[in-house]
Amino acid sequence: MKVVITILLSYLLGCFSSAYVLGKLTKNIDIREYGSGNAGATNALRVLGKKLGALTFLLDILKGILAVVIGKYLLGLDGGLLASIFVVLGHNFPVFLNFKGGKGVATSLGVLMILNWKIGLVCLIVGVTVIILTRYVSLGSILASITGPIATIILLDNVDKNFYYTIWFLGLLSIIRHKSNIQRLLRGEENRLGKNIGR
Repeated sequence: MKVVITILLSYLLGCFSSAYVLGKLTKNIDIREYGSGNAGATNALRVLGKKLGALTFLLDILKGILAVVIGKYLLGLDGGLLASIFVVLGHNFPVFLNFKGGKGVATSLGVLMILNWKIGLVCLIVGVTVIILTRYVSLGSILASITGPIATIILLDNVDKNFYYTIWFLGLLSIIRHKSNIQRLLRGEENRLGKNIGR
């Protein structure tokens, strides 16, 4: 029963799309019909402006944190790992929005900060550094996603196999969700941070 509760709570938490909700509350728009069409923090930044973009980012991190805390409370480490997977799946494929959500980067960061803050911090540093140097949010997100599994191997000894599989799953899922961004990066057509950002 605790497994079912963990899965359902985590998925439903993930389904709360802060980008969508803030878009509806502040501008009465469906953010998925504007900008990149993605219900995530980067598109919220471009469509809703800096303040609401930052708020979206923080709320997405928070739901990742909350899901893992609940999962660990109910079932220990395995519960936290299970919650990690389903909160990100909920964010990416929310049932209430016809399974059209975000890419799970901020939520995955929140997850990592609770599972292992060292891995989360390394991913954050890599992502932010790449974004600052290139102004490509997608590139920073992709490289941060790749960094997670690599950092797990380098920084952690005797890693629980389920932990390792979870980190790999989250990283691969993020990369897959960035498929269109990767294609635009290769064509030199990806928008840089700062372009078309609202107030």
